[in-house]
Amino acid sequence: MGAAFVHRKRGRLLVERGYADDPGAEQERFQKALDVAFQQLEDIQQRVAADSDAQTARIFEFHRMMLRDADLVRAVEDRILNGRRTAEAAVDEVIAEWVDRFERLDDGLMRVRAADVRDVGDRVLSSLMGGGESDLSQLQEPVIVVADDLVPSETALLDRSKVLGLATALGGETSHTAILARMLGIPAVVGLGAGILAVSSGTTLALDGATGLVEIDPSPEIVRSYKDRQERLAAIQEEALECAQEPAITRDGRRVEVVANIGDVASAEEAVRHGAEGVGLLRTEFLYLERTTLPDEEEQFAAYRAIAEALGQRPLIVRTLDVGGDKQLPYLDIGPELNPFLGVRAIRLSLRRPDIFQPQLRAILRAGVGHTLKVMFPMVATREEILRARESLAQARRDLAAAGVLHAEQVEVGIMVETPAAAVLAPVLAAEVDFFSIGSNDLTQYTLAADRGNERLSHLYRGLDPAVVHLIRMVIDAGHASGKWVGLCGELAGQRNAIPILLGLGLDEFSMAPRAIPLAKRLIRKLHSAEVQALAEEVLTLRSAGEVEERMARFLGGIGEQ
Repeated sequence: MGAAFVHRKRGRLLVERGYADDPGAEQERFQKALDVAFQQLEDIQQRVAADSDAQTARIFEFHRMMLRDADLVRAVEDRILNGRRTAEAAVDEVIAEWVDRFERLDDGLMRVRAADVRDVGDRVLSSLMGGGESDLSQLQEPVIVVADDLVPSETALLDRSKVLGLATALGGETSHTAILARMLGIPAVVGLGAGILAVSSGTTLALDGATGLVEIDPSPEIVRSYKDRQERLAAIQEEALECAQEPAITRDGRRVEVVANIGDVASAEEAVRHGAEGVGLLRTEFLYLERTTLPDEEEQFAAYRAIAEALGQRPLIVRTLDVGGDKQLPYLDIGPELNPFLGVRAIRLSLRRPDIFQPQLRAILRAGVGHTLKVMFPMVATREEILRARESLAQARRDLAAAGVLHAEQVEVGIMVETPAAAVLAPVLAAEVDFFSIGSNDLTQYTLAADRGNERLSHLYRGLDPAVVHLIRMVIDAGHASGKWVGLCGELAGQRNAIPILLGLGLDEFSMAPRAIPLAKRLIRKLHSAEVQALAEEVLTLRSAGEVEERMARFLGGIGEQ
């Protein structure tokens, strides 16, 4: 709660000359501006990595890749050299075209990247035109920032001692700005509509990032309730951090595994600091991003080995390459697809490209020596895919043995259950794997046919929709019936209103962002197996996501967690 600070976007600096007398000099100015912008983004990425985590900082890899995108650079230089435009005019025109192209995409997750494209363009223009810092970098006192939208670099540079919260007219929960705000610990409510911009600077606001509510000129009663809640949450967070290294054991003695989702060595170290008992999801894409060629086996082995050593004897689950969809690698030459989220991605790509799959599998097996390392295949939809993937793993093991290379002879093999097909077929698939890990983000998206990046469908994309909850139960029951353990590594794993349901359904492992672990462990310690089992059975009778969310609000309130 605090005073509003309405951030008005500065108008674009006017370009004095639309056309250039010396195209060669303009091209040189453009190249220098690219270098300056690239260095600025590298500095921002390092700051975000230090303030939150390395995985979040990778948001800016997309920005840096854009600055080195051959098509974008070529388009700007063509306008400079052949159209005799100034560097400013050429950048402005090309970026406007790219933004328009992204905004017209059917894929919501790609469409929200228009803000990232605009951010990159503005940074280059600022370098060319001597633009100063945003007024957000010069705040004198703590405020709630109100804006039409913030680009990711503005969000990353917010001073957390001066920004109490963020309220924007535009944006969605999956935008990079929203993700950054969450990871930086800044309460944010996005996509409020143009009405929020009518607020004047200095107006008292009460903002609740958990519920998405913003109160304008709140009554004394509301002010008091917000202050009480702030104090209570601060005490809870302090208590959770103090007990983060202790196991998560329910009141009746049930031990629950709480592990981390990570993306590199730095994230592994952070996970250990926050009490992770292992890693339930190592995203291996970090080795493939921001480069023009595939990583070789040695590079991958060194990275996986370093992460395993950072974890000590804690278990590590390595997910094989999961690209496609919103994570495109131009050098793979997958080709255009009408709907990349339903195209050649994840395990489908790996099975088509043994030149990618085999080096990764060999590196994983080599890194597993002396460590509890498991392999997990993403986006599986059929039994045949599992059989082919397991044969690929067996081939990698045979090749290593033939070459006399030391490797883990036995590793557990699991799949991510992200498609309704895999959930429905779970009783069949369980016979072919050692464990299931439910990817609730994609499972929700595919089950409800609602693009998680489309803010117009946010009322549909809800992880506690009964359809999703029923599928999760099917997977857990199928795994347990076959003697296999089941984890979940989507956003639901760290959500307070989902943890009791998942525990009641019998989930064995919760995998989440490292910073969410202390609070999740604290909540689990307050629960009793019999109570959450009864709660889960009740939730399965409810008819809508709204009913489930309302029931969970009452449950959490009843145990002093609302």
